[in-house]
Amino acid sequence: MRKSGWRLFCLFLVVMLLADSASAARVKDIAHIKGVRSNQLVGYGLVVGLDGTGDDTKKGKFASEAMANMLDKFGISVDADSIDLDNAAAVLLTAELPAFSSNGSRIDVLVSSIGDAESLRGGTLMLTPLRGPDGRVYAMAQGPVSVGGFSLGGGGGKAAKNHPTVGRIANGAMIEREPPSTMFTDGKIILTLNQPDFMTVSRMAKIVNETFQQNIATPLDAGTVEVTPPGSERGVLIPFLAVVENLQVTPDVRARVVIDERTGTVVVGRNVMLDAVAVAHGNLSIQISAMPMVSQPPAFSEGETVAMVDKQIAVNEEPGKLIVVPRGVNIDDLVKALNAIGVSPRDLIAIFQAIKASGALHAELEVI
Repeated sequence: MRKSGWRLFCLFLVVMLLADSASAARVKDIAHIKGVRSNQLVGYGLVVGLDGTGDDTKKGKFASEAMANMLDKFGISVDADSIDLDNAAAVLLTAELPAFSSNGSRIDVLVSSIGDAESLRGGTLMLTPLRGPDGRVYAMAQGPVSVGGFSLGGGGGKAAKNHPTVGRIANGAMIEREPPSTMFTDGKIILTLNQPDFMTVSRMAKIVNETFQQNIATPLDAGTVEVTPPGSERGVLIPFLAVVENLQVTPDVRARVVIDERTGTVVVGRNVMLDAVAVAHGNLSIQISAMPMVSQPPAFSEGETVAMVDKQIAVNEEPGKLIVVPRGVNIDDLVKALNAIGVSPRDLIAIFQAIKASGALHAELEVI
């Protein structure tokens, strides 16, 4: 086992020294191990100690019923309808439970008001259980709420910054139950691509087999690769996974043009190709200016002062430019050609949409 671990360590060093390809990416950056994932937690709690900025218990019963339930646990029986307080607020808690978390570890908690509280500033969260999708309690949250904003008002005026009804408790939850892990299935590991692609998954399996000089990786579909650790490495799986995650794979992506019409942003992938096409571009600008004018009669005359507006309209049309893009050009040639006619990002959107409609653009056009 010692020899096997030393061999894996040497292989890991070789992989790190050779990992300098600009177009390649590590396996851990384009894929993840199936079963190694975080889990979402949620809880319902009560924030107390507010300075009159809590829920209005006359309008809603979130805080009053939560307070009555909490007091009942301490042996104090109180009717929820009789509770009237404005220094408490009902909140929802959300947290993310990382994979391989152990008992006693701490995680951050996000606290959000669900009533009509004005601010959670200065409040303290009472002990609240955080549950997973299966209904089990995985962590317990408690502590002072940190709010990155404020809301102040008085005399008909109000000033606010950020969102004072949302806060965070750093390391506010302690893990009480470890999340289940299904990383190994029948002694095998499943690598799942973040963006499924047949070429990428084939390259990943090939580089794993070449590195260990055995056929231990098998592509199952466009998004998963099944890896069976060699018999000599099954006792040192962690170093084995460290080597696999740092292998360099050149991912293959679809040719795509992404357009954001709200901001005028255009992102063109490097695999975008064009057929022969001609592009004409011209700008038409119309400027209308209005200059107020006053006709003042001479002194001691019976004339009246007359106000008028002198309108001036100017139309300027730049001469259109026609460029011919040859067949099979790449993104570099396309950018140079479009820059030659001086197009703006807004113009690029219209140009790409027109080229796509003509059938000359061999790429996916995605408008967001």
